[in-house]
Amino acid sequence: MIQTLAISGYRSLRDLVLPLTGLNLVTGANGTGKSSLYRALRLLGDAALNTVVSSLAREGGLPSTLWAGPETIARSVRKGEHPVQGTPRQSSVSLKLGFVGDTYGYCIDLGYPPPAQTAFPLDPAIKRECIWHGNIYRRVSVLVDRNNRLAQLAPAQNEDPIILTKELSSTDSMLATIADPQRAPEMLAVREAIRGWRFYEGFRTDAASPVRIPQIGTFTPVLNDEGTDLPAALETIRVFGDREALERTIDDAFPGSRIQIETQAGRFEVQLQQHGLLRPLAAAELSDGTLRFLLWTAALLTPRPPELMVLNEPETSLHPDLLPALARLIALASERTQLVVVSHSQPLIAALEQNAKCRRLHLEKSFGETVLAGATLFNTPKWEWPSR
Repeated sequence: MIQTLAISGYRSLRDLVLPLTGLNLVTGANGTGKSSLYRALRLLGDAALNTVVSSLAREGGLPSTLWAGPETIARSVRKGEHPVQGTPRQSSVSLKLGFVGDTYGYCIDLGYPPPAQTAFPLDPAIKRECIWHGNIYRRVSVLVDRNNRLAQLAPAQNEDPIILTKELSSTDSMLATIADPQRAPEMLAVREAIRGWRFYEGFRTDAASPVRIPQIGTFTPVLNDEGTDLPAALETIRVFGDREALERTIDDAFPGSRIQIETQAGRFEVQLQQHGLLRPLAAAELSDGTLRFLLWTAALLTPRPPELMVLNEPETSLHPDLLPALARLIALASERTQLVVVSHSQPLIAALEQNAKCRRLHLEKSFGETVLAGATLFNTPKWEWPSR
């Protein structure tokens, strides 16, 4: 489980350190940085897939994603005594992402490549990557260290470091590039854990959505991020997962209803038998909200729970009457996987906060910077970034 999440230099997340627990609820007004936090988590997950550079390119490149405010915000500015003004930059351009889990910590630091050394000057370059043991980065606790193109294992006492490679590309993460389970098993553990993270947002449920038409049925323990394999995912839960939990969830949201999977020539179609109707309703006949709830059900009741699942505004298109059932479904899923839920729906927030294990992370803006409401020097987890 991730205990601490740290982000520096990404959009409005100038220097944000968050404590996490099993069920985390991220709230805040529009523009306070909730979506930026979601995207930053996705970027951190992209490091293990070696797609962090291309993901930043889709966001407009590194210049579009960097903190747009001054490098430092003086106390006099915060008090309103002076206007916000830029000053000559003292440190290197940097976008940093990191986390600490139960066993290992990991961070990645991205910046611009050296001038005149690349034909793609706006491509972000990976400057540092580190894996360490313990809840805070210290040089003595580092297990694997990447500095520009050099990646090496920390030396044993009175021994030299073990060099893994000196030719690592500036656009390649060491997590995705180096495979040495014998000498660096911690790298394998961190990579596989991050690769298992799942992100869900904005399921498409319009009239032309592929979710509404029959799909080839295959064993599907993990719903894909577009939800197009919904029928197979629900059938997999019915056969190999917690069928009772599925039935309870459907009855909780739609009293007296039950799920059916119609099979024709190897293609699966979702059908919902509702109380009082003579025939089940096919996916093409279901409302957007009903179909979206079924998608969240398939995602959260997965027979193969990941170490982390992140949900971005799951309340979208759902009637307020469905939100208590969604909250109970999220709470049930949090018993098997760590959850981060980004929401601005007051009914869903209120329902989730009834769970004693839920931690609310309320974001606010201060001089354009995202901050955690109520955070102080004493209740913010300690965090250190490796220097370049």
